[in-house]
Amino acid sequence: MIRPLDGITVLSFEHAVAAPFCTRQLADLGARVIKVERPGVGDFARNYDERVNGLASHFVWINRSKESLTLNLKSEGAAEILERILPEVDILVQNLAPGAAARLGLSFETLHEKFPQLIVCDISGYGTGGPYEQKKAYDLLIQSESGFVSVTGSGEEMAKAGCSIVDISAAMYAYSNILSALILRGKTGKGSHIDVSMLESMVEWMGFPMYYAFNGAEPPVRAGAAHAAIYPYGPFQVAGGENVMLGLQNEREWKVFCEEVLKQPELADDPRFNRNSQRTENRDELKAIIVEAFSSLSKDEVIELLESAKIANAAVNTMHDVWNHKQLKERNRWRDVGTSAGVVPALLPPGVNNAYEYRMDAVPALGEHSEAILKEIGYETEQIEKLAQLGTI
Repeated sequence: MIRPLDGITVLSFEHAVAAPFCTRQLADLGARVIKVERPGVGDFARNYDERVNGLASHFVWINRSKESLTLNLKSEGAAEILERILPEVDILVQNLAPGAAARLGLSFETLHEKFPQLIVCDISGYGTGGPYEQKKAYDLLIQSESGFVSVTGSGEEMAKAGCSIVDISAAMYAYSNILSALILRGKTGKGSHIDVSMLESMVEWMGFPMYYAFNGAEPPVRAGAAHAAIYPYGPFQVAGGENVMLGLQNEREWKVFCEEVLKQPELADDPRFNRNSQRTENRDELKAIIVEAFSSLSKDEVIELLESAKIANAAVNTMHDVWNHKQLKERNRWRDVGTSAGVVPALLPPGVNNAYEYRMDAVPALGEHSEAILKEIGYETEQIEKLAQLGTI
C-alpha cells in the first residue's frame, strides 16, 4: 500500500494546535514528521490537561504518527544537528513567536539559498508585515479579532466556539497550501514559501456574516444554536426537556413541515410565516407554536415524524454520545493508537480513499526518537550522551 506522502520528510518547530494539526494531517498521508520540542518541557500542549490516561487531550488528538526530537535551538551543537537534518527535509513548518524562526536562521530566505527544494510554511496570528505582525495571537483572541464572537452566542452574551476553530482553520489552510506547494515543486523543482495567517484564515470563514452586513447593513443577530437568517433552523425542546435540532431550507419543506409534522397546514400560508424572511422576523411566535406541538412527544417520536416528512434533523448529542455514534461505528471509522499511557481510540481522518488507508501510528513520548534520529544522521553514542549533558537534547 502506497500513501500519497510516503518518502516526504517534514521538520516541524511546533506547539499548541495550528502547526501540530497541520503536520499530523501530513503524517496521516504517510509523511515522516520530526517534531522538534524543548528538552524537559516539550510542546506546552502536553500539559494542557491530563484527561487521556494522564495525557493531554489536545496533544493526543493532533500528534500521532510523529517522531519527537528534543532540541534546545539556542544550545551548543543545535545548529550542527539542523545542518545535518535539513538536506533530507522536504517541508519545514513553524509556528514559533513572530520573528523567532528568522533569528534562529530558519527563515525561507536563509534556507532557500542552501536548500532550494525546501518548502517552508510559517503559521502566525497576523502574517508577515502590517501593524499587527508582532501582536500576540491565541485562538480566542483571533475569534474576537475576526468578528466571530460578535455573531456567536445569544442576544444577551457573546460566545466563543467550543473547539479551537481558529487554529483548526489555519491548520487546514497550511495543510492544503503545503500540498499545493508539493505539486508546484514537482513542476518547477523548487520549494516555495507559505505564509499562513490565523486572522485571514478565520476571516475567510466569516464570509457569510460579512456579506450579510455588506455596505453598512445590520450584521446577523446572535441567535444561540439557531440560524441568524433562516427559520425554523435550530434546537426545539420536546417532552422531558430534551432537544431536537431541525433545519428548513425552502418553502416546499415549510409546507410539508406544517402539514405532516405540526399537523397545522393553515400555517403554511399564514402571512407571519409564509416566507423565510417573515418566519425569521416572527421567530418567537413560531417557536412557541413548534414547542407546543412537540411538548407531548419524545425525542424519538419527533425525529420519526421529521424523518417521515424528509425534514432535515439531528439529535443534540453530548461528547459521550459521539464516542458511541452508531454511524461512525458502522462505517468502521475508529482505530487503536498507541501512547505512552496505553492504547486509545482515534478517528480516521475524513475522506475515504479506496487506494490506501491513513497512517495511524503512536503518539510520541517527549524525546522518544532523539537518539535514533541523531544516530541516523551520523552521531555516535558518546556524542549523543554529551549533547544530553549539555542540555542540547
